[in-house]
Amino acid sequence: MFIANLLSTVAVLMSPLPEPEAPPIVAVAQGELVGRVEDGIAAYKGIPYAEPPVGPLRWRAPRPPLAWATPRDAGSYGALCIQPPGNGDPGVGPGPMSEDCLTLNVWAPADAEGPLPVMVWIHGGGMNNGSGTATLYDGRNLARRGVVVVTVNYRLGRLGFFDHPALAAERTEDEPGGNYGMMDIVASLEWVRDNIGAFGGDPANVTVFGESAGGAAVTRLMISPKARGLFHRAVVQSGLGRDTGTPLDRPSAIGGASLQDRGLNYAWNLTTADQLRAIPAETLLTPAPSFYGGDNLVIDGQVVTRDVEPAFAAGLQAPVPFMIGTNSAEFWWMKPTDLSPYGEIDDALTFEERETLYAAYGGEAGYNAHVVSDLAFNEPARNLARLHARAGHPTYLYRFDVVPDPSPEPQHEGATHASERPYVFDNLWTTNWPMGERDQRAATAMADYWTTFARSGDPNGVGRPTWPDFREATDRLLEFTNDGPVDKPIPFAERLDLIQAYYERVR
Repeated sequence: MFIANLLSTVAVLMSPLPEPEAPPIVAVAQGELVGRVEDGIAAYKGIPYAEPPVGPLRWRAPRPPLAWATPRDAGSYGALCIQPPGNGDPGVGPGPMSEDCLTLNVWAPADAEGPLPVMVWIHGGGMNNGSGTATLYDGRNLARRGVVVVTVNYRLGRLGFFDHPALAAERTEDEPGGNYGMMDIVASLEWVRDNIGAFGGDPANVTVFGESAGGAAVTRLMISPKARGLFHRAVVQSGLGRDTGTPLDRPSAIGGASLQDRGLNYAWNLTTADQLRAIPAETLLTPAPSFYGGDNLVIDGQVVTRDVEPAFAAGLQAPVPFMIGTNSAEFWWMKPTDLSPYGEIDDALTFEERETLYAAYGGEAGYNAHVVSDLAFNEPARNLARLHARAGHPTYLYRFDVVPDPSPEPQHEGATHASERPYVFDNLWTTNWPMGERDQRAATAMADYWTTFARSGDPNGVGRPTWPDFREATDRLLEFTNDGPVDKPIPFAERLDLIQAYYERVR
């Protein structure tokens, strides 16, 4: 018996190992890509969608990517775009950094049949930080729901949003300038249109979704002539809505300096484009450009031709299904007395307006705790939802109010800015604290609503609470709570009405 067992064991040990699964290969316009398959999801990372914007191509519109002759390994992420330290933001991702950073990543079901909806993620970070390579934005759990997920890097800070008279002097009359990060995003959507079919995606069913500055980028795609037809649904997560852009060569609508004047003030001692392009990339990080202060929100005349809110009011936005929402305690840490562009947005209040708002917030303490979030996020989101619904397009408004028990942040009456991201991606495993069943139910619900919306333009599905369409259910939203999604009237509407009246008076 011993000999028989020994011989059996030897036979097993000497038997050939199963063949490893061959890596998937797809052919795009530039050449073949070699991906990876894990648990039924194929991933392709670090795919160039534009030529590296380095050397003489710094501060130039993106150019089509160069072709490659042999199969290109797509098993690793590309570099981060040049940016300051992320200070622990999970939406940044690991280094290295480089100006050669215009890459994207694709996740798709390995056995997909037929064209699938496509979801293109635009990361936030004030257009100064972030990347599509962060583990937080791993697309596999969304792809399991039958979609193709794309995450994108785009130029940031002064490398992405900058102009100077010397740069303007070298451009031809029809050459776009200044808004290079937005040009990159449009170029990535053009690449998706031309190539996503190779991954099983449907180029005629593309959803753009983004958070914070990424949400602000989505609102600009909604009004961009260059982006028209490149996407078919849009999702804005905490993406402002009444922000003011900076034109290249004239003051902004609220009197801020032009982008060229800002560039001249920054590099006053440089007179040629060659001198500007010789500046080390890391030098351009300090002092940091101001996102809401107008340095990174640009009206270039071609990609973005006007401010978002007036364009929506005129009915000039893309006529696509639209989801928009905010978190219940966005900027809970920021006060209207802070010395920042966000602290300035209530400066034009009259004495009577301020007294009325104090009363609506239950006193000065409540005002200080919540008014910046309402001014910057909540009322602008409601306003864009109203305008889009008024134009006759499917519109869905949400409020995220899920606060996990183990959150290390102080309790501040709601969900802080950016805290919805791991729920949308169903990636709770990427957080720094343990999540429970309640949080997983919330993540499952959000990812299901988001992917259903990408599929059909309507987030509703069997077995989930109904999300009202703003066209029929005026001023009702879906609130994501610790106890599950709830269809309800917009909370604190009386505060938002007063803020709306303030904006109408000053603008």
